[in-house]
Amino acid sequence: MSSIVRAGNRFLTEAEGRSTRHLFSFGAHYDPSRLGFAAMVAHNDETLPPGTGYPEHPHSELEIVTWVLTGALRHTDSGGRSGVLLPGDVQRISTGTGIVHAEITEPGVETRFLQTWLRPDEAGRVPSYGLDRGAPDADLSEVVSPGDLGTARARLLLGTPTRSAELPDAPALHLFVVDGRFRLAGADLAAGDSALLNGTDPRTLEVLEPGPVAVWAFGV
Repeated sequence: MSSIVRAGNRFLTEAEGRSTRHLFSFGAHYDPSRLGFAAMVAHNDETLPPGTGYPEHPHSELEIVTWVLTGALRHTDSGGRSGVLLPGDVQRISTGTGIVHAEITEPGVETRFLQTWLRPDEAGRVPSYGLDRGAPDADLSEVVSPGDLGTARARLLLGTPTRSAELPDAPALHLFVVDGRFRLAGADLAAGDSALLNGTDPRTLEVLEPGPVAVWAFGV
């Protein structure tokens, strides 16, 4: 196993009722050994109270993928898009030369979502947007494929495996456990844990207790 980051070792930011657990250095948190992994520069586990979130703010030269786990998240942006993301929805934004967007939870419901930021392969792209409604809740399925993002050699698999599964044989792979218990490369993983694999690390995911997971594979 190349590296494990346990749930309790994520950086924690709390502000205005929001709770964000960061895998990598972010904002006021800095650790030179945790600056990113492959194309991934941020992996944030967000929990927001009803009617809160992030008012309009800019992004550029990032690929942003959001997976809503619970609640409802309203997205608006400078491209004229507006809509509510529900549990299972996966939103893809190539910010390219720049966008302004807002992410606010709907009234009356606490919302949890995972958001990943990736470096694009090249700068200066035209911003683009994609949305998949209702991510799979069974075995792992690919919801982001090579070519869907400005990071061409990136794949995202989501699901709730109930039996052992072979993860992609990618040069770099990140597994995040949303819930449940698993074993990978001899290490037991629980809710909130991340495993970061390189090279020849074993890729058989054993299911000890089923739960949803997210798998990013890079270089394939």
